[in-house]
Amino acid sequence: MSIITDEIRASATELYHGDKICKEKTKVLLTEVGLPNGLLPLEDIEECGYVKDTGFVWLKQKKKKDHKFEKVGRLASYATEVTAYVEKSKIKKLTGVKTKELMMWINLSEISVDDPPTGKITFKAPSGLFRTFPVSAFVVEDDQKLEVKEV
Repeated sequence: MSIITDEIRASATELYHGDKICKEKTKVLLTEVGLPNGLLPLEDIEECGYVKDTGFVWLKQKKKKDHKFEKVGRLASYATEVTAYVEKSKIKKLTGVKTKELMMWINLSEISVDDPPTGKITFKAPSGLFRTFPVSAFVVEDDQKLEVKEV
């Protein structure tokens, strides 16, 4: 059952449908709040929304996605629905994201970067466990835009 109700959708400042636009808007939002743009490598996103007054964001994808962040050697799992509250340099009350740690899947509840920037990003679990990594491991280079020249 989805926690995204029609009431939440109605209060959304921004609401988008479709994989391409949702991926783009997700990267823009992460960059605007000072977080690396590769934190949410989701696929087949059906809907994304943002309630600016509260900072609440959600992303719905067709199926869960496992992703390995190669630069740090960590596996993350993204549920079909990911929700969070965003603010400058931080994601709070995160749901739908787990990471594999010592053969166990651990829910993540918060992601933050230091302010002023130190080049480190911290991932926290509800239990209080946390890990810190270089921010650069979660940055995705923008796709190269192809230029078409008429001959």
